[in-house]
Amino acid sequence: MARNSLRPTPNQTFRILHDREAKGSALDFSRELARSHKAVAEGRYEEACEVRFRAVQELVELLPEDEVVEFDMEDGATRDAAELLYCSAVDFFLVGDLEMAAAQLETLLDVDGDDHLEATPLLAFVYVAMGEWDSFDDVVPDLADKSPEKALLMLWSRFLREGTIDAAELASLRRFHAPYLREWCAEEHPSDGRHLADMASEHPSKEARARELWLQTEPLWIEHQAFIKALRESAQ
Repeated sequence: MARNSLRPTPNQTFRILHDREAKGSALDFSRELARSHKAVAEGRYEEACEVRFRAVQELVELLPEDEVVEFDMEDGATRDAAELLYCSAVDFFLVGDLEMAAAQLETLLDVDGDDHLEATPLLAFVYVAMGEWDSFDDVVPDLADKSPEKALLMLWSRFLREGTIDAAELASLRRFHAPYLREWCAEEHPSDGRHLADMASEHPSKEARARELWLQTEPLWIEHQAFIKALRESAQ
């Protein structure tokens, strides 16, 4: 039977090996990732989500229940499996299934402790949206201190916990991440040709990166209009 297996490396990490020569039906994670990307490119988003989730289910079954294994993220096939986890978590995040998104992101960080795919910021946003304050407080130290994500998260989490926009947090966002403050206060956030071209350039502008983060997290702000309203009023 064709099967996937975890093979240890001398660095105490593991690679996923897919036996292509044997007969059977085990999924090739690299092939499934490519299939999902092709489906997205052709506008078949539901199919892409299904492909990724089916692959993630098989990946989770491959992982041992009684120990944490660290993936060798330098290995292409293993990294592809990890990327499937991240993409599936984003799928669930976008449809509002935060518990499933959190579970998949937590699994990803278990196998990729160095967070090569930068899952930590999205997980932190999910924790705040879920009101999982202990989990959020645990993950905050893993956020880059000078990142706009951390600045926004601290401002939003303080608002949800205390009901006000913290003046010091707002001043920090205005000083160090002004394009993000403008984006969060804007009435419209079009993903138009100009934005896409900017993001596709070698060095996207801060304004384009701010809009991209808004678009990636937009379901949260649709749900939490009170925060956006309070932020706009405080930023005037």
